[in-house]
Amino acid sequence: MSPELKQQLQSILGPAGWLEGDDVLARPASVARPGTLQTRYLARPESTEQVSAVLKACHAAGQVVVPQGGISGLVRGADTQPDVLVLSTERMRRIEEIDATQRIAVVQSGVTLQAMQEAAAAEGLLFPLDLGARGSATLGGNLSTNAGGNRVIRYGMTRAMVLGLEAVLADGTVISSMNRLLKNNTGYDLKQLFIGAEGTLGIVTRIVLRLWEAPASEQVALAACSGFDQVVDLLRRVDRQFGGALSAFEVMWREYYDLITLPPGPHRAPLPNGRPLYVLIESQGGDREADAARFERVLGEAIEDGLVDDVVIAQSDKEVQGIWAIRDSVTEMGRHGERISFDISVPLPLMKAYVERIRAEIAQRYPLHHCWVLGHLGDGNLHVVVNVGPTLSPADKETIETIVYGALPPSGSVSAEHGIGVAKRPHLGRSRSPEEIALMRLLKNTLDPKGILNPGVILEA
Repeated sequence: MSPELKQQLQSILGPAGWLEGDDVLARPASVARPGTLQTRYLARPESTEQVSAVLKACHAAGQVVVPQGGISGLVRGADTQPDVLVLSTERMRRIEEIDATQRIAVVQSGVTLQAMQEAAAAEGLLFPLDLGARGSATLGGNLSTNAGGNRVIRYGMTRAMVLGLEAVLADGTVISSMNRLLKNNTGYDLKQLFIGAEGTLGIVTRIVLRLWEAPASEQVALAACSGFDQVVDLLRRVDRQFGGALSAFEVMWREYYDLITLPPGPHRAPLPNGRPLYVLIESQGGDREADAARFERVLGEAIEDGLVDDVVIAQSDKEVQGIWAIRDSVTEMGRHGERISFDISVPLPLMKAYVERIRAEIAQRYPLHHCWVLGHLGDGNLHVVVNVGPTLSPADKETIETIVYGALPPSGSVSAEHGIGVAKRPHLGRSRSPEEIALMRLLKNTLDPKGILNPGVILEA
């Protein structure tokens, strides 16, 4: 970075908004991976106006900018190289407004997901996006990756929760599309350009979010099933009979459930070990007594009809948290050493055969292996995690990727909810056509002609 540009940025941001040298190098590169930032320059703007001024100066100088939120992503979408400028939204954490009548929130992009959930709850409202990194993940990052999480089956991806946004283009131009309306068909929906773009087309600075009325009741159960066909039938049964109240349907294959609930796992097993599949079911409604009675009746009928072998229904908040903790204890998969994780979508009718195929191929290639499978089955999203020993060589990584991605049907996706980043960029062509990728590149070249915004993410720089 030139001394002239550095001086200009320091003038824009002030002492509190500029970090340099060892203060930057000591910061973590990612919540999920060890290591520190590889650059010496970090901007900490506190407003859209400062972001605009920073990008205008960087565009003129040809300075590469890497936006960062909570650095909780899993696809290396915020990687740094020497001499790039990191633009962090960590000082942009104002919840500007919550309108309980219209059920919207206006926030800066650096607000954490958990802070938004808590602020909505204080007004008797619900912001339904939820994922394990809620305490560090920022709303700007959630938008930039179109995050999914646990309740997509009912509320949709992040995209469905955004009414409007404000973003800054690479040259500093501010696109303020702060729509507050649920219905607004006035030409191109410009906010969609920035949702899921991983900071490559512009930097999101402010957001108008849709909120929902907080549910009056919540029921959670853990069910054990003897086969995948029963799980599929159970999904259809509860979705139909809960009358739209089904909010989560999470499935854990036996290997994962055993990892978490058998010693030295951190949790006790609410249901006996040994079943092929375990299903976490959550329903949210408006009448505590009626909803609880319906929940128990539907699951009781599922047992009678052979869809479920055993079930436990949470009777307290503590038991609810205990069941969810089993599903969320994904860090336990690091117990056996280095692992490689996949976030994929597979059509439900093809999922059983897909899982059986990849597990067989991995076992044939690596007899001493672990393959854990779990996921948001209600929306077709699987998480596959593979460990083949204490360390994972580049050759092993390539072999496992070939097995997992190679078995995907044409209608599947290499990234269900984590984005593409750098890690999945070589595999983008498995899920998107050459024509689609060409259009993506056209958009990138149009909005960022100098290629200064997060180069190498999604597309080759």
